[in-house]
Amino acid sequence: MSIPSSGGGPSLAERLATVDGRIAEAAREADRDPALITRIVVTKFHPASLVRELAELGVRDMAENRQQELSAKRAELADHPALQGVRWHFVGQAQTNKTRQIRAAADAVHSVDRARLVTALDAAAPGAQGVLDVLLQVNLTDDPGRGGVAPAELEALAEQVAAASTLRLRGIMAVAPLDEAPRPAFARVRELSTRLRRIVPDADWISAGMTADFEDAIAEGATHLRIGSAITGNRPARG
Repeated sequence: MSIPSSGGGPSLAERLATVDGRIAEAAREADRDPALITRIVVTKFHPASLVRELAELGVRDMAENRQQELSAKRAELADHPALQGVRWHFVGQAQTNKTRQIRAAADAVHSVDRARLVTALDAAAPGAQGVLDVLLQVNLTDDPGRGGVAPAELEALAEQVAAASTLRLRGIMAVAPLDEAPRPAFARVRELSTRLRRIVPDADWISAGMTADFEDAIAEGATHLRIGSAITGNRPARG
């Protein structure tokens, strides 16, 4: 049975269905096929039991933004039948000294934003693991302290990833700035994606849009949505 939210609100299954309905409607309004949009559920701070239930409801793409949490959940759920075939996305800021653990736990890393991280991820590949899917995170603000490569440096970073033998460049990732309407920001992401594909033509993923703005992201071509609380409910209090 699906877990209801606190206070007797919609169940997990109901929240998932509601979001999927909104994704389908936004895709239709943008004259896009909803089947070509990947909904990634971000389970930050939620227990592994919620991840298990999501998998039992058919969710095939999960995300975490902390390496320790990703590694722990994958280890706890490794033998559960519903988790076989689930794709795990790492969407948080990656530390170069954690790249081996990230590679061991993630199927895709959305937050590659600097040359040192590319080098570390490539060097961390165990021989039998094959190629890791990565996306370049772009900073849409003027604040260099925020995560992401500056747009002017996008092509140089893309060329470095393309030259890395154990990495496969899949596309671009961005977070809409807090002080700007999301639609124009995501329009810039679409333009940056076009630039990226001049370097790697099949790097066509656009990872953009979260709970508050995923419909705007769909309108501007997002292929992968990172949705948390609209599906999972509020995050549990941390002790």
